[in-house]
Amino acid sequence: QVQLVESGGGLVQAGGSLRLSCSYSGRTRANYARGFFRRTPGKEREFVTAIDVSGSLILYADSVKGRFTISIDNADNSVHLQMNSLKPEDTGVYTCAAGILGVSRVPADYSYWGQGTQVTVSS
Repeated sequence: QVQLVESGGGLVQAGGSLRLSCSYSGRTRANYARGFFRRTPGKEREFVTAIDVSGSLILYADSVKGRFTISIDNADNSVHLQMNSLKPEDTGVYTCAAGILGVSRVPADYSYWGQGTQVTVSS
């Protein structure tokens, strides 16, 4: 079993920055891919970004490319998401996930999910 806990959400003005973190505990496997998804008002769960354990394979949604940066810290089993130039449309609940199937944009490919953290970007 794997437990995931997000932190770092909050309220920020448009153009500002936030840094999310996701810590992994339990029976973590070294080859789990890690990802972030978000659920924005009126939309389905949306892929944001994902990274493999080596940090060499990374995917971003087109909507966040160039503004968001994901990184992995295997020393403390955590993943970080630096979000810059935030827009009101980035508002939502951000959830981290872990999966054995590799870096993927598909939620069904992830087996473990955190509870989510709210990100609100005001205009």
